[in-house]
Amino acid sequence: MFKKILVVCVGNICRSPTAELLLRNALGQSAITVSSAGLSARVGEGVEASARQVLEEHGHCAEAFKARQLTSDIVNDSDLILVMEKTHVNQVLKIASHARGKVFLLGKWQSEREIHDPYRQGKAAFIHAHALIEDAVSSWAKRLGH
Repeated sequence: MFKKILVVCVGNICRSPTAELLLRNALGQSAITVSSAGLSARVGEGVEASARQVLEEHGHCAEAFKARQLTSDIVNDSDLILVMEKTHVNQVLKIASHARGKVFLLGKWQSEREIHDPYRQGKAAFIHAHALIEDAVSSWAKRLGH
């Protein structure tokens, strides 16, 4: 049983906080905790403006979020680690090689679909990324029993 799920992207200001928020909401009153971190995090920054706007348009609030850097301690403390791109798997394993069995693509259930970084690509890219994240989160939530 998974108790702590970690979502990882690069800067921890666009994709992973979006997935963190959506997955936390999808899991509802579950005992599972969801957090996120970045491989090259913009530590202390909030959700990027376009990502926040898309979240708000879908009824979510991301005001309290602050980006954090992925560390081996965070990896060790997580039961399941969901990443956005295949290259992120190897980057997580460079930080903590023993995590191999618990790192998966967020888009695993969508034929191992990667969710590419919308950063600095305009609002349409954020809308697309949000839709892909929402789809992937829904699949994980079902598999986690919610």
